[in-house]
Amino acid sequence: MSETMQSRRSFFKGTMAAAVAAAVPQAKSAAAEQGPAKKPNIILYLSDQFRWDFLGANERNGSTRTPNLDAMAERGKNFTHAVTNQPVCAPSRSVLLTSRYATETGVWHNGLELDKSLPTIATELRKAGYSSNMIGKWHLALGNEKQGGSPGPVKAEDRGGFLDLWEGANALEHTTHPYEGTIWDRDNQPISFKDQYRVDFLTDRTEKFLRQKHEKPFFLFISQLEPHQQNDMQRPVAPKGAAARFVNCTAPEDLKALPGTWQDQLPDYYGCIEAIDLSVGRIRKILEEEHLEEDTIFVFFSDHGCHFMTRNQEYKRSTHNSSIRVPLIIDGPGFRGTQQIPELVGLIDLAPTLMDAAGLPVPATWKGKSLLPLVSDMEARKSWPNQQLVQISESMTGRAIRTRDWTYCVADPTGDTKHPAAATYHEYQMYDQRADPHELVNLAGRKEYRQKADELREQLKKLLAAAGEPEPEIVPAKLYP
Repeated sequence: MSETMQSRRSFFKGTMAAAVAAAVPQAKSAAAEQGPAKKPNIILYLSDQFRWDFLGANERNGSTRTPNLDAMAERGKNFTHAVTNQPVCAPSRSVLLTSRYATETGVWHNGLELDKSLPTIATELRKAGYSSNMIGKWHLALGNEKQGGSPGPVKAEDRGGFLDLWEGANALEHTTHPYEGTIWDRDNQPISFKDQYRVDFLTDRTEKFLRQKHEKPFFLFISQLEPHQQNDMQRPVAPKGAAARFVNCTAPEDLKALPGTWQDQLPDYYGCIEAIDLSVGRIRKILEEEHLEEDTIFVFFSDHGCHFMTRNQEYKRSTHNSSIRVPLIIDGPGFRGTQQIPELVGLIDLAPTLMDAAGLPVPATWKGKSLLPLVSDMEARKSWPNQQLVQISESMTGRAIRTRDWTYCVADPTGDTKHPAAATYHEYQMYDQRADPHELVNLAGRKEYRQKADELREQLKKLLAAAGEPEPEIVPAKLYP
């Protein structure tokens, strides 16, 4: 590890310890106090770069074909305003698994390794008697070959507690293509496929696992790459023939207003979404056939969205809804019954939610909040904070607060992206979610919004402190004096 990286780690570990010491311990929920009679199985199904508004149940997109996901939303809980706390692959996954912010996990941009000292949901469930299993894309081991990392095999100590079934690659987009490639088993022996669509191949591996006899409750993380672009082709790739069905597809309003790659790539993106939906439907059918459905919590979500190069020079890494809003559906024990939940929640809340639903204590160091009270407790919904911290790396060094009504973003004006945080930020973007849900009018710097910007700036500083970051200077925008 370089001297620079060691200093960054030391800096954030020091501030992290102070923040944890000051944190108020989370109260145990009724579920954690009593625990269910039988521990539920848990399946996390991640579809990489899946926009929240391409889920039919969210009624935003006339061309979307997601009947299996829509049926899942009808049976369970659809969190309609879920956001990622870091809209890029590896940092988002680190937040998801540890319930800590990306500047605390060691993975504040792609290519870094997860801090092994942190408890993950896989390690905690395993302590409670679960098996912890992973199929697909990992992205939390060192990924830079120059630093001794690999896009493919992952050492057991770098698997974040997934020590039972392991069939994956650190960076699936670099070891596979849509119709061929290789992943590795727990002994790092290759498992290759050819002439089969990647989504279907990973679904086959999932079926093999689910058809086995399970002596203990299982935790299974299914991590698909689609509809993420194939990196060396710079585009999503749908199953053969699928894109042709979406040639005249609906374009979301936020894309239509801006130049980007969406005109050419949307048909393939839709085709990938359709393939993911079919995969979910197939897995649900297997659960039913194996008599596992009633005892299994099934979570469908994404790590971030996709703006098709309309907001910067790639596909995500911005604070716009197209980057940060993600689908989140939870079905199964504790989450049954049609319900759309509009409170603002983050991926940082998912691990505590699942521990709570399993009747297990949530580690005191985790920063997220269980979402279970939002399912049944109206008083909890009234007092829900409805604000989330978003950290941005790689495209810029930025921070944002997302509330129900506002997005307020600040950025390092120097353009430096080689450090996890900055001492000084400038106001960069401000959007009114009620009047401008497609975020086409940037209000940063307008005099008539100065008071609101000041309020959001102070709220953002509090969130940064809770995330273990030192308080930065935030310079007001002066575009409209």
